[in-house]
Amino acid sequence: MVKILLVDDEKMIIEVLEAYLVREGYAIETADNGIDALKKARTENPDLIILDLMLPDISGEEVCRLVRKESEVPILMLTAKSGEDDKINGIVMGADDYVTKPFSPREVVVRVQAILRRVKKTIDNPDRLEFEGGLAIDTEKKEVTMNGELISLTPIEYKLLTNMAENPGRVYSRMDLLEKIQDEGMFYEGYERSVDTHIKNLRKKIEADSRQPQFVVTVFGMGYKFGGMPHASNAKG
Repeated sequence: MVKILLVDDEKMIIEVLEAYLVREGYAIETADNGIDALKKARTENPDLIILDLMLPDISGEEVCRLVRKESEVPILMLTAKSGEDDKINGIVMGADDYVTKPFSPREVVVRVQAILRRVKKTIDNPDRLEFEGGLAIDTEKKEVTMNGELISLTPIEYKLLTNMAENPGRVYSRMDLLEKIQDEGMFYEGYERSVDTHIKNLRKKIEADSRQPQFVVTVFGMGYKFGGMPHASNAKG
């Protein structure tokens, strides 16, 4: 059973969302503050976290940032902040999606289902990811092909591509991507814009038109995301 950690300091929101999510067959763990949320994120191993930004102790953004250092668990943010900068900050911190308060509980359920579908397509066949347009990534052999033809990528380009492709639709800031590469001890150039050069080179190798990329897409003011659509072979019936 899919387990969801629901984090909000408003009792009514917890009760309503929990009722809707339980009705859909999900197991629910709850927390009403950031410290408790961090503990349960570590001990309960949830499949998805629904996270309010306005918490009484530490902010939801900080919770998201700390969780993201340890886990790739999908995070859906709930926010009363409707400004564009607030939404951008949440996604840059590592959220997969957000819903603005006030919201319909059904909207939250639909967004949860959409995120979990994306995750399932990725984990069903973790050693080989295939996408519409001919792109395929074999993570066991560390090979990338386009329409069956081997593409020669540098280790940095490969790491950038696989990190995004394993979480399609998630927006990565330049710092996110830089940290992913640095975690592997692969390079250190000291500034975020170095990522742009590697992305540019990667696009030249995998995109039919690097000026209108299909796979590595720029999200203006935020960073990059993987825009490829999973091939039907990625999902098991």
